[in-house]
Amino acid sequence: MAVIAAAALLLPFANFRPSRIGQAQGIGFLQALPSGLAWGSLALLVLCLVLLLRRSSPRLRLILAAASLVLLAILIGLVPAVLIPPGNARPRVGPAAGFWLLAFSFAILLTDALVKLSLRPLQRVVALVLTLAVFLAFLLSGHWSGLSIMKEYTTNGSGFVTNAGVHVTLALTSLLGALVVGLPLGILCQRQPGLRSVVLPVLNMIQTIPSLALFGLMIAPLTYLAKTYPIVEAIGVHGTGASPALIALFLYALLPVVSNTAIGLDSVSPNVVDAARGMGMTQWQRLFQIELPLAFPVILTGVRIVLVQNIGLATIAAWIGGGGFGVYVQNGMGATAIDLVLLGAIPTIALAFSAAIILDAIVDTLKGRHA
Repeated sequence: MAVIAAAALLLPFANFRPSRIGQAQGIGFLQALPSGLAWGSLALLVLCLVLLLRRSSPRLRLILAAASLVLLAILIGLVPAVLIPPGNARPRVGPAAGFWLLAFSFAILLTDALVKLSLRPLQRVVALVLTLAVFLAFLLSGHWSGLSIMKEYTTNGSGFVTNAGVHVTLALTSLLGALVVGLPLGILCQRQPGLRSVVLPVLNMIQTIPSLALFGLMIAPLTYLAKTYPIVEAIGVHGTGASPALIALFLYALLPVVSNTAIGLDSVSPNVVDAARGMGMTQWQRLFQIELPLAFPVILTGVRIVLVQNIGLATIAAWIGGGGFGVYVQNGMGATAIDLVLLGAIPTIALAFSAAIILDAIVDTLKGRHA
């Protein structure tokens, strides 16, 4: 980690482009900021790094890593005012490799401190909320308004909330469909080994199909159905758009739900089931009152996998007209505008990361209750 951080200080801290798609010029840490501020900040970052790499208490390391990340966020917001001449709106300034590596290094150290503190589930959620609150405060304050990614948001962000809603809807709706189909199918697979030996390999095979290919494979059959049966088109199913994306995400989501349901039911102690049977419980009573509640933490782990996976895969929906944050990724790649790509990628990562932390906290809480 020390080597990575040291290398980051030697790499360009910011990129300067004469125009939106112009050739990037790397600017070092000391050149990107006013001289006094640059040297003072560099000394603070090095001091924090040295203290973080020493054997110190996790709380101190947490404070130092968080303070270093906040300092980096402040510094990168000051760079545009230094590099862009007043009144010239064409140049673009954004973070470079040095900034990202420094942020990555301190984020890893922050995560390590959090792990060693062994936070409770609720405390982890509170830490997530505080992190998002700080990030939102920077956005609303306008401190980052000079950065190229924020300029892309100003230019292309008119439908940002709509695309965010589409992205979340695709991920959640496909998850809901997978639960409706996958939970009963998982129960059947656990009860009937022969069915399990057929269903799980088929679902595994679906997982091996590249996402863009699977999305594309949905276009032809859905187009045919929409043209042949008017009722299909009437309910909003088309060859392109959200429909093929939703079906593809649903297919990807089935394996974790089905397999984790079967594994969760397998993990229920036979002694518990026998005790319930001895109490006179019917098969359905044992399933809903004993087996599923005990298997729920394992099932919820599958739900976590599905949600994080589908949040990421929903980005591909833009390539078939499905909308979501992938619109910015697609447009940015087409225009070779990396900042527009980041405008779609960063919210997707943040959304998946937040979902993972929240669901992990729920799983750990349930495991604690069943322990």
